[in-house]
Amino acid sequence: MKLWLKILIALVLGVIAGIILGPHAELLKPIGTLFLNLINMIVVLLVFASMTVGITSIHDPKKLGRVGVKTLFLYLITTAAAIVIGLTAATYFQPGAGLGLVSLTQHAPEKTASLGELLISIIPSNPIVAMASGNFIQIIVFSVFFGIAINLAGDKGRPLLSVMESLADVMYRLTAIVMEFSPIGVFAIMAWVAGSFGVAILVPLLKFLIAYYIACAAHMLIVFCGMLKFLARLSPWPFFMGMRDAIMMAFTTCSSSATLPVSMYCAQRNLGISKHITNFVLPLGSTVNMNGAAIFQAMSALFIAQAYDITLSFQSLLAIVITATLSAIGAAGIPGTGFIMLSVVIASAGLPIEGLALLAGIDRLREMGSTVLNVLGDAVCAVYIAKQEGELDIRQYNHKELVELED
Repeated sequence: MKLWLKILIALVLGVIAGIILGPHAELLKPIGTLFLNLINMIVVLLVFASMTVGITSIHDPKKLGRVGVKTLFLYLITTAAAIVIGLTAATYFQPGAGLGLVSLTQHAPEKTASLGELLISIIPSNPIVAMASGNFIQIIVFSVFFGIAINLAGDKGRPLLSVMESLADVMYRLTAIVMEFSPIGVFAIMAWVAGSFGVAILVPLLKFLIAYYIACAAHMLIVFCGMLKFLARLSPWPFFMGMRDAIMMAFTTCSSSATLPVSMYCAQRNLGISKHITNFVLPLGSTVNMNGAAIFQAMSALFIAQAYDITLSFQSLLAIVITATLSAIGAAGIPGTGFIMLSVVIASAGLPIEGLALLAGIDRLREMGSTVLNVLGDAVCAVYIAKQEGELDIRQYNHKELVELED
């Protein structure tokens, strides 16, 4: 049985157990807390390793020129736009409002800081202290500089890069191990929540899922179609038709990495993007450009804040935008990693981490749409850059008879 199905079943059984046990379901809280501790155990090294490897994915220094800068700029802009759309959707639909949940752990009062102080606090004076204290914004910033330095070190930096790649692979494996315990943790936490608040907890989850897909559709319409129509001066329809095989692959596998070969094929064969642009922009995008994950992280942070009746200040919202943008770079293109990276965004805003369990049961359903958005975001940027660089076959892009993938 697939893990996502186990988690979904655990969510349903947890709600049923909570209704049956009532207040006695509180006895299951320690089990849920243990699961949350497991997530906290892996997230620091996971962020550090995956972020560093993500930055070092630009191996060729020559590609850090015009095309590289333009690609990274587009990825940052589209990711930031996704976060704004996610925050807007969560604010408008209010999926977590009215739940009135109580945190398993004491919520630290929010400290008021000026914008200048917040910006200064982003740069770590001691990265080891930042890791020990779980200051994820500082960890991410250090990882970015660390990855750039490894690239600039050239051959002397390759042994360290190998170590970081090995560490990242180990942390991905450890993440998979921890996620195997997620059905137990979700069952325990949902039983406690349902025992305290009843079946009303399921309505906000469905509302969140619907709001999320509306936000994804809005991002496609406003950002993707806007880039194609007004920036690249192309019709959006041939783009979506040309990417339909990649869309189906992304929707079924929930993995940007697994979809990458199909995306590259569609980009070259159906959209007329040159091999040079395709081979650079799409692999980089599958590592650092996660529009769907960015929307999810932004909406989830507000959902959890609404569920626990926590009012977020402007500084907290800014921290969510910054952390979600940067953590999207560190989210590997494999199923489940985006959910783990959400804990980084939640921690940056000072929100209860047990709110993760509320969204675990619907994460697979969310991830289907999220991966499609991730893949399309990479391809849109590739089309625009190819058009700017004169490496897009317009006739092939607009061809009515699209070439199907061979079996």
